[in-house]
Amino acid sequence: MPKNQFQRMIFALLTVIVTVHAFVFFSLYVVNGSTFLALNPDAHGVIDAINKMGGVYMCGKSVPIWTVILVEFVFAYTLECVIGSPCSFKLACKVFNPQEDHPVLFETAIICATVGIMCPAMSFIAAFLYYPYYEGFNLLTLLANWLKLVCFNFPFALLSQLFFIQPFIRTVFKTIFKER
Repeated sequence: MPKNQFQRMIFALLTVIVTVHAFVFFSLYVVNGSTFLALNPDAHGVIDAINKMGGVYMCGKSVPIWTVILVEFVFAYTLECVIGSPCSFKLACKVFNPQEDHPVLFETAIICATVGIMCPAMSFIAAFLYYPYYEGFNLLTLLANWLKLVCFNFPFALLSQLFFIQPFIRTVFKTIFKER
């Protein structure tokens, strides 16, 4: 797909834009939505409950949702460009030969390797960002929160990347960089 460094950066940018929004939605609505609504029984929805709480708890204070998206975007884009994309390509090449194997198999291997790298890494960052610092810091609690996040996020990440996000991003990418 991407043929040079510029195209790889654009591909990563498109992927991260969609993925961060999907994960913020997943985390706030699916995983924590009922908790937010229980804390604010007079709220008319999850966004209303979050607004009544003063925002989303991050790094010891409440911040607006756009801040959550921006912070996670910066971490995800940096990790994807520096670690996720290069390492997933190398891992996929250890199992498949891109010149001999079917492109769908090779692309699927890259997606699976990327999820295998990015999900634990971003879940650790999230465990650190959303740690309940008001209770004091405990390394075991951080690690338990990280493991919990990986268990929630990994199935969603793998299925959404394989069946929705990557096919969509590849279609958009092919449209943008159509060979003339």
